[in-house]
Amino acid sequence: MAIVILQLVRLLVLAIVFHRTKDVPVRYHTRKISTYVAVAIGFFVIGRLWFVGFTDIGTFVGLLSAGLAIALRDFIASIAGWAYILWRRPFEVGDRIQVGEHAGDVIDQRLFRLTLIEIGNWVDADQSTGRVIHIPNSRVLSEVIANYSKGFSYIWNEIPVLITFESNWEKAKEILQRVVDHHASGLSESAMESIREAARKTMIMYSTLTPKVWTRVDECGILLTIRYLCEPRKRRTTEEVLWENILREFKKCDDIDFAYPTMRRYINSEEGKPKTGGPVNTVSESPTTLPVTEGN
Repeated sequence: MAIVILQLVRLLVLAIVFHRTKDVPVRYHTRKISTYVAVAIGFFVIGRLWFVGFTDIGTFVGLLSAGLAIALRDFIASIAGWAYILWRRPFEVGDRIQVGEHAGDVIDQRLFRLTLIEIGNWVDADQSTGRVIHIPNSRVLSEVIANYSKGFSYIWNEIPVLITFESNWEKAKEILQRVVDHHASGLSESAMESIREAARKTMIMYSTLTPKVWTRVDECGILLTIRYLCEPRKRRTTEEVLWENILREFKKCDDIDFAYPTMRRYINSEEGKPKTGGPVNTVSESPTTLPVTEGN
C-alpha cells in the first residue's frame, strides 16, 4: 500500500508539472527529484515495518552490513560518486565533459551511473559520434574530470598552416593574422567577462586572449600556427570559416604556396648560395661599408 500510494502521488505531481510547463530541463529535474523523494520516503516507511522486532540482533546486522560492503564495494563507490557529484557539482546535465578517456555531453545522472553522448573518437573536431556511453559514478572519484563548459566557457584551438620555404612567409603571416582577427572580433571581450566571472571562484588567470599566429620551421616548409579562442561546440564550424577565408586570400597571391610532403631535385651548384657552393654572382657591385659596433 505504501509503494502504491507513493507511486500515485509521484505520478500526480509529474502530471501537474508536465501540464503547466513544456520546458525539458524542468520536466527532467522534476522527474528525478520526485523519484529520489519517493524512494527515500518508501525506505523510511517500509523499513520501520520490516525491522520491528530485530533490535536484539544488532551484531548480526553489523556483520551482514560489513559483508555487503565488501561484496558490493563497486555499488557503494558509485553511490559515493553520486553524492560527490551532487555536493561538489563538478558538472551538470548539459555540460560537455571528459572522464578518463571518454568525452561527451552529459544527458543523464543516476544513482549508479552517468550517461554521455560521445564526442571525438573516430570523429574529428569533437563532434558527436552518436554513441551513448554509461560511466559508473565511481569513476569520478578515481579519474580525471575535464569540464569544457563550466568555469571558463571557451577553449583554445589551433590551426596549422604549412607553406613552402620559397613563399613570402611574412605576407602569409599577415594574411592569417588579419583573417583570425576579423573572425574573433568581439570574442575576446566576452571571454574576458567569462574569466572575471570564473575568477570569483577559481584561479583562472589569462592576460592575453587575442588570437595570434606563431611561426616555426618544419621539415616540409614554414609552419604558421593560428591560435584563437572558440566555444567548445563550435570548434569545427570556426575551423571551416577560417580555412575558407584563408583559401580565398591565398588564391589571390602568386608568392604563397601550400607545402606538402613531396620529392624534388636540388643541385647546390645551380640553386645554392654562393658561399655554400652555389653559382657565383659575377655582377660587380660597389663595396658597402658596414658600421662597426663595439662587441660585434
